[in-house]
Amino acid sequence: QLVESGGGLVEPGGSLRLSCAASGFTLDKYAIGWFRQAPGKGREEISCINYPDRTTEYADSVNGRFTMSRDNSKNTVYLHMDNLIPEDTDVYYCGAVWRALACVDRAVNYWGQGTLVIVSS
Repeated sequence: QLVESGGGLVEPGGSLRLSCAASGFTLDKYAIGWFRQAPGKGREEISCINYPDRTTEYADSVNGRFTMSRDNSKNTVYLHMDNLIPEDTDVYYCGAVWRALACVDRAVNYWGQGTLVIVSS
């Protein structure tokens, strides 16, 4: 399973770090992505570390503000979010895709439960 943590309330311009910890399997054979979804809207892929070359891609909406990283020793991935804006308010999910070049949500094998991020003054 995947378990996210680190969400919360932050003021515009602030920062948060989300964590996604895997248990029961190791992440090294998976592409790992961060997604977000607002109520009544579709899920948006915002970043992905693909397999096998481990390159990271970002959606235009977060590029330059968000940084994704992984710690294989902890079987965990992170999403560092800087310069947050109100439009970043969403539930954030991580997803793991077996041996994939991309993090397509319909191909995700494991989803986390989501963590809520609220950007507001």
